[in-house]
Amino acid sequence: MRFSEILHLVWINIMENKTKVMLTSLGIIVGAATIVLVIAIGHGGEVDVQEQFKTLNVGAINVTVSTEADMADAMAGMMPPGDMGGGTAGGGFGGNGSTNRRSGSTGGSGGMPGGQMGGGGMTRQKGVTLTTTDVDDILSYVPDLSSASIVISGTGAVLTDNLDEETDETVVGCLPEYQDISNLELLQGDFITQDDQDGKSKVAVIGNSLAKTLFGSAYAAYGDVLTIEGKTYTVVGVLSEMGTVSSGVSPDDSIYIPYSTAQKFVLGSTATPSITAIASDVNEVSDAMTNITAVLTENYPSGRFTLTDAGSEMEAATTSANTLSMLLIAVAIIVFIVGGIGIMNVLFVSVRERTQEIGILKALGCSKREILLEFLVEANFMSTFGGVLGVIAGFALVPAVRMAGMTVEPLAVSGVLALAFAVVTGTAFGFYPAYKAAQLTPIEALQQE
Repeated sequence: MRFSEILHLVWINIMENKTKVMLTSLGIIVGAATIVLVIAIGHGGEVDVQEQFKTLNVGAINVTVSTEADMADAMAGMMPPGDMGGGTAGGGFGGNGSTNRRSGSTGGSGGMPGGQMGGGGMTRQKGVTLTTTDVDDILSYVPDLSSASIVISGTGAVLTDNLDEETDETVVGCLPEYQDISNLELLQGDFITQDDQDGKSKVAVIGNSLAKTLFGSAYAAYGDVLTIEGKTYTVVGVLSEMGTVSSGVSPDDSIYIPYSTAQKFVLGSTATPSITAIASDVNEVSDAMTNITAVLTENYPSGRFTLTDAGSEMEAATTSANTLSMLLIAVAIIVFIVGGIGIMNVLFVSVRERTQEIGILKALGCSKREILLEFLVEANFMSTFGGVLGVIAGFALVPAVRMAGMTVEPLAVSGVLALAFAVVTGTAFGFYPAYKAAQLTPIEALQQE
């Protein structure tokens, strides 16, 4: 029997059992759609992580003063007080006359580059406040650092001519180095300069989205003025659109002013400064963190500090995204297996119903190989049909998943992979019923009722 004749028989059987074929293919449809969505969600998670951390250097080290809550947690964990800062090597750097000269205040924890700062509502240690002098000490005594900057943030009442009333916005006080540390890109204008810092200038660099809100457009903001806490600032720069970062705070919605200006006129002692340092070699981040702790412990013998590095945070976020993808892929494989079992069951029933047909074909001279091929082609048709519909359904569902708030980035390779799974499933689960049909002898088959 020619292959075209086998295909004709398969087509006849399928057309006579359309409902059965559709129901049998349902598991494959769901499995293929799941594969497409799983890969889209997984890739979306990777894109989301990259987007969240794009304003961070991999070698970024964030330093904040440990809060009283951090101290309580450490004591509850039975950590010896001397181990909490990791600064046992502090003596190796020598004192700089700065010990106990800082005054205490309350506020939230500091921040990461790109605007990841803000009050946390927890009280920091009394008598410990990071200053620009600490930044100088870290740069002087810690090797393998390319740059460092102090930053402070909080909210301030902002007003422009386009607004009817003041609105509270995120205000970030920073040094000129902060732009490179945070990978901030300018749409137009300039970032804060050292002269602005030294002169406590009332200048501002505004985020892209906030510029549109306050001035109508990002380009209109440049050169205009706004008031922060009643004082007038000139907008000397507008940032390019940066997107959100991991804490949910965006450079797009922040106002950057000189650190000295923020301390004197906007934030004062109501917010907690943090320091961000950049290791020149990502492989030396751990050593740099140890040395930074040692320098600060030398400056503040009773101080305790929290150090985090962006690389570890990025790795943890990426690992979480990959774990979710693997979990979803496992679910998709299970769905495929269930669909394959459905195909196998239907083919077993089909073999029993068509036993006499098989006997007639064998009596006419059809070989075992041709009977086997007929049932395998039928199984592959059902699985391929289900795979194609599943791929179409998967891509069609992408907008709906996006509406649910998830980052979804579909890939063409997911459709190919889903179809491959479908064909393999149909072949694997259709082989045994086809083999059983091929083994029937003409006499046995014809005697079946």
